[in-house]
Amino acid sequence: MKPYPYSHLSVYVIAPAIALTLSFAVALPASGAKPVADQSAGSVLTTQEQLVDQVQERVVKLFGAGGARGLESYQSGVLVGNEGYIVTSWTTVLDVAKVRVVAFDGRRLDAAVVGVDPANEIALLKVDDAGLTGFPMDSKAAPSVGQRVFGVSNLFGIATGDEYCSVQKGVVMAIAPLTQRRGKTKSLYQGKVYVLDVMTNNPGASGGALVNLRGEWLGLLGKEIRDEQSGIWLNYALPLEVVQASMDRILKGTATLDLETVKSVEKPHRLSDLGLTLIPDVLPKTPAFVDQVRGGSVAAQAGLQTNDLILLVNDQRIDSRKSLEKILSTINRADSFQLLVQRGQELIRIQVRP
Repeated sequence: MKPYPYSHLSVYVIAPAIALTLSFAVALPASGAKPVADQSAGSVLTTQEQLVDQVQERVVKLFGAGGARGLESYQSGVLVGNEGYIVTSWTTVLDVAKVRVVAFDGRRLDAAVVGVDPANEIALLKVDDAGLTGFPMDSKAAPSVGQRVFGVSNLFGIATGDEYCSVQKGVVMAIAPLTQRRGKTKSLYQGKVYVLDVMTNNPGASGGALVNLRGEWLGLLGKEIRDEQSGIWLNYALPLEVVQASMDRILKGTATLDLETVKSVEKPHRLSDLGLTLIPDVLPKTPAFVDQVRGGSVAAQAGLQTNDLILLVNDQRIDSRKSLEKILSTINRADSFQLLVQRGQELIRIQVRP
């Protein structure tokens, strides 16, 4: 058996009307396996060791961009199917040409970003010819309120090789739309979530797997979100049906434009006309960082600022300065458009009107 972290943590719980603080062990012991029973079904499903082994082979550690402005350079991912697909949260960790994937057996592989679904903040990656086996793509498992669950992720980046990812156990506290929670959060995703009473909201945990006591995949551990009204971090997961729908849109090519075939309009938007100067285009994929905003320009009036990183244009992913210019060339200069920018650690939507 591989070792995996064991510790006690304070767990913050957000429900629609209450906020609680709990404390309990967040990992399973590596030896002395005991049967894991589903109390609702009254049956023994598997041993703890078998459960952990089964799930660990389907969760990977991801390493990519980060380090600037306190941003982390690692997170987690979930293997789906048998063709090397990895689903994870869409973050700046993925803003690199190749994402480094570390599998359960310690192999280091390069993954390419297949596409992203901006509305749900989900990304799909792929590694070729790695022989990795993931969760079934057609899984239909879903939890109920009060059901015991496990979160498996590389929180805090503890595992860097063939070490096991961290395993946390808890309960589904609530199932509710994110938009109807009390307080205010900064999240692009607005939809149903599983609110958990286990501290999954930690650096590196984003993109990990939520599973039940049978080891069935239930959902994707969400990004770090804090309720600004209460100051409490939200521990949650995106439901499996949301993740599967995002994957389907990405694979069908309906989540993003094909920049190789898209056509430019006769009178498009240009960076100079908008009053934007980006950092010099010296790399194959130079990020779309704003270097200067001309005073009184369209960009200035919209609220763009120096050092903003442009991530989306009309929900189309921007992975370089060149892709930004290409997408702008498809929008008539008389038309408004929406940007998503990263400012520090905030994600901000900006409407640009000519």
